[in-house]
Amino acid sequence: MPSHSQAQVFKGIGLAIAAMACFATLDTTTKWVSLSAPLMVAMFFRYAFQAVVTTAIELPRQGRALLHTAHLGLHILRGALLLATSVFAFLSLKHMPVGEFTAIVLLTPLIVTLLAARMLHEKVSRLRVLLVAGGFVGTLAIVRPQGADFNWALLFPVGVVIANAGFQLLTSRMTRTEDSMTMQFYTGWTGALVAALALPFAWEPIASPWVWGGLLFMGVMGSLGHFILILAYQRAPAAVLMPYMYAQIAFAMLGGWLIFAHVPDRWTLAGMALIAVCGAAGAWLTAHESRAAAEAPEH
Repeated sequence: MPSHSQAQVFKGIGLAIAAMACFATLDTTTKWVSLSAPLMVAMFFRYAFQAVVTTAIELPRQGRALLHTAHLGLHILRGALLLATSVFAFLSLKHMPVGEFTAIVLLTPLIVTLLAARMLHEKVSRLRVLLVAGGFVGTLAIVRPQGADFNWALLFPVGVVIANAGFQLLTSRMTRTEDSMTMQFYTGWTGALVAALALPFAWEPIASPWVWGGLLFMGVMGSLGHFILILAYQRAPAAVLMPYMYAQIAFAMLGGWLIFAHVPDRWTLAGMALIAVCGAAGAWLTAHESRAAAEAPEH
């Protein structure tokens, strides 16, 4: 690989890790805000910020081209799936620590890979199935459904994984024909408008300027994280970047310790480590399979 290409890949990896820090900060802030702000109020400010910023930056640059799409319905569905992901995440973080939540949610890449292969009628290796099973075992170690302290609210992360998996699969399909900024535009406005419809029924006065600051910070971290991740994908292949996404677990644990003084127990740490190892191994397996397919001789 030429040195310039290597430098670009290393920049991409650094940007991906920075994006994971932004997303972990977003989740930590969301947990803190969830203690004081109503759900749909938080969702409105989260998506309104993304929608307004994307429009302010891209509309002057692209003009009407930003709005052009042949699949408006898919954009709305994608925005609804991301909003559902955020709603389940908000509910999850009200009831569980940030690190454990992040570890469970990072099962999504494993499940997306498995579902994508099934939907395309491709053969799924036993190793990949084993990695998904390992991630599931790690999840059980975290939530411990037979434990005395089990709370059924801990199943909310399952909703995050399902909604996020649908979002990722739809995104993978739409990136073949749709502009990334157009997708960002419609996603932001879909979430903002749906949350705005619920706002009159969910509104409660928020007196604390710190909570208002937290709501604004959620929008900043969400938008910044997605923007940095786009820059990372422009510099390095997704298969190279995917293992580094699991750095988000470490950042989330750090945030949970600093803000909430939460330290996971041994079983939880073991489960989080198992999910991280299985996820990273699944990403490396995808990269290996893609490379092998590209190098295979044509018949």
